[in-house]
Amino acid sequence: MWEGAAAICLNEQEEVLMVLQEDDHGYKRWSVPSGGKETTETYEACCIREVAEETGYQVRVEAEVRQHETVMYGTDVHIRYYHVELIGGEKSFQDPDDEIHDIRWHPVSELARLDFQFEDEREILNLHIHSVLR
Repeated sequence: MWEGAAAICLNEQEEVLMVLQEDDHGYKRWSVPSGGKETTETYEACCIREVAEETGYQVRVEAEVRQHETVMYGTDVHIRYYHVELIGGEKSFQDPDDEIHDIRWHPVSELARLDFQFEDEREILNLHIHSVLR
């Protein structure tokens, strides 16, 4: 089983922090910053580390949004989504896996038009964003 964490970060302009990733087939698609949990770290620590590695930003975990389970490429996946707050850093490519091709704040109103790396993530984002922006 693969375990990981993902960060949902909204700014005051109602934009979501997202990264453009290349998958195993060479396609580039958008996702929130996320990645695999190291053996000794917590899910929250994984979330914070992945945001820093993929975007250069520093965040604080505010709340767990959802635990999601699926199967990808024949592997069971367990990922925890967290609502995070931006507390520092600046946009920079620091991805040790060399999979990130762009870092961007996408307006919430444009999420429906984006090509998502993980289609389940679109629904997770929409549900969370609408609960926060009510």
